[in-house]
Amino acid sequence: MEQRSTSKWKERARRLKSDVPAVSLALKDENTPVLAKLFAGLTVAYALSPVDLIPDFIPVLGYLDDIILLPALVALTVKCIPHDVLERYRKESEGIWADGRPKKWYYALPVILIWLLIIRLIVRAIL
Repeated sequence: MEQRSTSKWKERARRLKSDVPAVSLALKDENTPVLAKLFAGLTVAYALSPVDLIPDFIPVLGYLDDIILLPALVALTVKCIPHDVLERYRKESEGIWADGRPKKWYYALPVILIWLLIIRLIVRAIL
């Protein structure tokens, strides 16, 4: 029973990881609803960002975004994209990022802006 449960989670994790390229391609499709495009944009930007919301050097918490936040964003985005559109882009994106996730600095801008806002709020509260 436990073996089946573990393999189920591994399969889900593999599926979510492979869905990131499909989600990025679905972002440009005219049949993808606006809400799904918003979630897809956020998900892809966060997945490709070299900067994490919670830095990895913070013990335990640093990996929570990779373990919880990113899979949750991908799952939410996938639920918002029409099934036929998603399946088409899953097939199209097979092996597209086989060498690892690409890192582009402009994808880090939303995360940097969130951190700047948090810092500003903290400084404002102190002063």
